[in-house]
Amino acid sequence: MNLRGRNKVTPEFNMSSMTDIVFLLLIFFMIASTLVSAEAIDLLLPKSSSKTTQTKNVSVSVNKQLQYFVDLKQVSKDQLEAAVLDKVGSSDSPTITIRSDQDVDLKHVVFIMDIANRNKIKSTLAVKSN
Repeated sequence: MNLRGRNKVTPEFNMSSMTDIVFLLLIFFMIASTLVSAEAIDLLLPKSSSKTTQTKNVSVSVNKQLQYFVDLKQVSKDQLEAAVLDKVGSSDSPTITIRSDQDVDLKHVVFIMDIANRNKIKSTLAVKSN
């Protein structure tokens, strides 16, 4: 009388399916990690509406001799804030465009940006395109 079963179970473990899963996970995380940027910049993009608003755009310029101009009119550094506020008036969303010579120190541009920031005026830095 033979009581042994016909199905013989081998005590070996097959690793091929495990390596397939690990390989797929490795590829997934490699692709996902390239999509994540460590140096992300938060931007508030402008929203569009059906009506257009009239904005007052004022140009503030600084040349190499550190002379300040508001819409081509030369003003002293002390009178710059008053001249900008006079030009902007009571606009809903005033904007100033800062034009600076490339040899002017950054502290003079920051001075103009500080005036805009104190008075809740949006500022844009004009640059030359390549």
